[in-house]
Amino acid sequence: MFRGNHPAKVDEKGRLKLPAAFKQLVDAGNVTQFYITSMDGESAEIWPLPEWEKQESLLAEASTMDEAVDRYLNLTSYYGQQVEMDSQARVLLPQILRGAAQLDGEVAVRGKLYFLEVKNLKKLEESLTANALTAENRKTLAEITRRRSDR
Repeated sequence: MFRGNHPAKVDEKGRLKLPAAFKQLVDAGNVTQFYITSMDGESAEIWPLPEWEKQESLLAEASTMDEAVDRYLNLTSYYGQQVEMDSQARVLLPQILRGAAQLDGEVAVRGKLYFLEVKNLKKLEESLTANALTAENRKTLAEITRRRSDR
């Protein structure tokens, strides 16, 4: 599972070198193929291909007439591309997504359990300040962790 934040840079060709901590995890799983996409054009999601395929299987089980699934697939297909990590642990971010999410220069690469999220560092810092945890968020999280400890 991916966790934590690692600042990084996207080079002039749109390549992102995976931070060492995340590279160790993908190496342990023998992963070299990724699906890079977005649900909103604000950040990139880097999914190890086996995890993305699990996501696709779950979606395939849903009704093909489900509007939420259709919208999700529209977005993730528009922004998405399957890529291979090169010998220097770099992945090429899709050009459409780089432009939409302003993924050039300084970025934050954050673990989101099954995938990595890449966000423009300045936009992330602004978002974190504007979207602090509320009292209701804290209550919800406490309930989730309490249920887990009851198992």
